[in-house]
Amino acid sequence: MDQNVFDDPRITAVGLLVEAHAGLSARFAAQFEEHGLSPVEFEVLTRLARSPGNQLRMTDLAAQTSLSTSGVTRVVDRMERDGLLARRACPSDRRSSFAVVTASGLQRLDETLPGHLRIIEQWFTGQLAPESLAALLDGLRRVRDAVHPGATAGSTGSTPDWDGPVNPS
Repeated sequence: MDQNVFDDPRITAVGLLVEAHAGLSARFAAQFEEHGLSPVEFEVLTRLARSPGNQLRMTDLAAQTSLSTSGVTRVVDRMERDGLLARRACPSDRRSSFAVVTASGLQRLDETLPGHLRIIEQWFTGQLAPESLAALLDGLRRVRDAVHPGATAGSTGSTPDWDGPVNPS
């Protein structure tokens, strides 16, 4: 195999993305653990808190996360037992239900967010000039929309998605 193929900027780009994600994820996981949350529980709480009425249909929650529908059911079951979430029947579809953040879930999120935001600022957004951050966000949204088109499922135009406005231009 030609050694120069490993110098391909596409390999470098993906490698840097993976390394940055791994480094940030390790810092986040340690901070979440201090608040009794796993990374996936934090993601679920955050996605629900940023959704209309602090709720999403279970299928939309699965589409917005890296979880399967059965995986999201297990996480929601556990978080419901811990009092962080509740289920609510969908009035328009008996086969569907909503996951809803409880007051305890919002309180846990409020306790966790200041440290999470400090880590983001220190190790991610604070490393970039504003114009570089804007360009990165635009690029990441384009890639996200291409590889994970369900990432904003259940969102409305007036509610932010995980990383910014729904329907970014």
